[in-house]
Amino acid sequence: MPTPLGDLTYIWPFWAAAAFGYLLGSIPFGLVLTRLAGLGDVRAIGSGNIGATNVLRTGNKGLAALTLILDGGKGAAAVLLANMYGPDTAVLAGGGAFIGHLFPVWLKFKGGKGMATYLGVMLAINWPAGLLCCLTWLAVAGLLRFSSLATLIAALAGPGYAYWLGNWQIMELAAFMAVLVFVRHHQNIRRLVKGEEPRIGRKKEA
Repeated sequence: MPTPLGDLTYIWPFWAAAAFGYLLGSIPFGLVLTRLAGLGDVRAIGSGNIGATNVLRTGNKGLAALTLILDGGKGAAAVLLANMYGPDTAVLAGGGAFIGHLFPVWLKFKGGKGMATYLGVMLAINWPAGLLCCLTWLAVAGLLRFSSLATLIAALAGPGYAYWLGNWQIMELAAFMAVLVFVRHHQNIRRLVKGEEPRIGRKKEA
């Protein structure tokens, strides 16, 4: 990885990759799709989040699935496009896309919770680690029926999978993203501790 204080002529491509990733990641697909479908502002319902889980609360499963695909896809696209210039730019673009989804400038830095984009980045940058994260999410969600808990465990497992596969740089990226996933899920963590978190298939109480 480049040093942030290095020669500007050397590091500008890395800053460009991070900025490109951020702008791509900041596209709020959940908000755009619900408005185009005539469902209003998704931030006005449920958790107020722009991610696929909250889009699902509109009752439109197809729109929620499309949001999930696009939120994951923008993370993957950032990595794959930046990877043409090397693995370092791919890592920075992936991290930038993830930050962009969580803190989009267009929405006053109030974005999604990040798991779809996390998985998209991981699948594109190291598909075995990304696939293991996806399987972990599915296993936990299927067994315990908590979407948020599945997200937290899968995000926490990501750095471990990257380490096991022998890629330290991706492990660092996964660890960075996992920390932000936990930060964005602080309310879910509180509800899990109190036993108040709704299970998959049950509506969240007002």
